[in-house]
Amino acid sequence: MRMTQTRRRFLTTLSWAGAACLVGAPRVLAAEQSLETATIRLAKNAGICIAPQYVAEELLRAEGFTDVRYVATEAGIGQSEAIGRGEVDFSLNFAAPVIIPLDAGTPITVIAGVHVGCFELFGQAGIRSIADLRGKNVGVQGLGSGPHVFLAAMAAHVGLDPIKDIHWVTDPKVKPIELFAGGKIDAFLGFPPEPQELHSRHVGHVIVNSSVDRPWSQYFCCMLVGNREFVRSKPVATKRVLRAILKAADLCATQPERVARLIVDGGFTPRYDYALQTFNDVPYNNWRDYDAEDTIRFYALRLHDIGMIKSSPQKIITDGTDWRFFNELKRELKA
Repeated sequence: MRMTQTRRRFLTTLSWAGAACLVGAPRVLAAEQSLETATIRLAKNAGICIAPQYVAEELLRAEGFTDVRYVATEAGIGQSEAIGRGEVDFSLNFAAPVIIPLDAGTPITVIAGVHVGCFELFGQAGIRSIADLRGKNVGVQGLGSGPHVFLAAMAAHVGLDPIKDIHWVTDPKVKPIELFAGGKIDAFLGFPPEPQELHSRHVGHVIVNSSVDRPWSQYFCCMLVGNREFVRSKPVATKRVLRAILKAADLCATQPERVARLIVDGGFTPRYDYALQTFNDVPYNNWRDYDAEDTIRFYALRLHDIGMIKSSPQKIITDGTDWRFFNELKRELKA
């Protein structure tokens, strides 16, 4: 209770003239139909790049939701499966890993891209590019995890066969970041706060920074994924959820110190310095400038080429995406 009150007190003092004014709630909501539900459930996990959904609580309340819940889930594919089972309504999730459950028929729908540039690929001395991973030991928490899927797509993009050319190292008892820090693997793909921790410890060097290095910087990293039936049957609620999260993404970009303090006080992450560095590094306010469908097509093509999915990129897009709400809000929130 104390944690919730702290988070709410913080949000009510934001200098953006309050959440209701931030989303233009009185004007916008008056022109829309009534919400189909007042309850919304979002995922919660160790990653902090999905912070827009953590700081969106009061924005969601301004949109009319009276019951906003955070449900603990694992990141990556497991998170998409939880959404498909109806345990969570929406969550930001990584673009490449969300394609695999879509290919498997998991009932989820990708409705928007929210931000780019959250992952960094680290290498030991002598490794300077993705191509240098041929024959090297690369640590991931598990095959099919978010880092594994992203790295497989990245390897395929430069002509490597991720099955034959890379030795994937998994250890359920030791995190890949610790294997890398101990010199036991050659490369590691990290998501906030992991890159911030490695930078702080002066471990390894960056091979790819998805905030600035092409082509990865040209595509969304995290996208908003919803339960398919929820999106189909509750379009008013779906649009309002997305609007709150896009506004929260802008907040991450314009008030990083406040957002960093918020997610620490809210118990979403322990380190303020790592959180602040994340919000200063990740371009959260660029969601208006990127093509969400292009992102799905880019990663789906690479995953299809290496046999990680059977469906064509166009089938993934046709069956698993709905950009109506995103396109509407790009026009509505143009300023």
